[in-house]
Amino acid sequence: MRGNKGKDTKPEMLVRAKLREEGLSGYRLQWHAPGRPDIAYPGKKVALFINGCFWHRCPRCKPSMPKSNQEYWIPKFERNVERDRRNVEALEADGWRVHVIWECQLNKKNREETFSRLIPQLRVELGRMIPSDFEG
Repeated sequence: MRGNKGKDTKPEMLVRAKLREEGLSGYRLQWHAPGRPDIAYPGKKVALFINGCFWHRCPRCKPSMPKSNQEYWIPKFERNVERDRRNVEALEADGWRVHVIWECQLNKKNREETFSRLIPQLRVELGRMIPSDFEG
């Protein structure tokens, strides 16, 4: 487990590159808020968590459970999921808008759809509309 990165993971780097490409820079990393969001816009109270499917137990792809030592893994994963839930609730209670992006949503097959929903929503929340957002 020591080899698991807590920050600057490939999915995080992918999201950050897309945000910069779309002109949505100015974010902070590992901001001092409940759960330490991976990406935060503190002034606008917008937080993004980029969750690994295995460790955070993705409800979309439902990763498999390790076959050995389940008496350790099952409670560990339950604590992870409960901690994530509490962090999102705490942020939302404080007026934050929270986005959870799952690792599987960033694979090549799903990436375009994920960003086509996320980027316009972030533009609205951050007050960074572009002229094409007002057309049609």
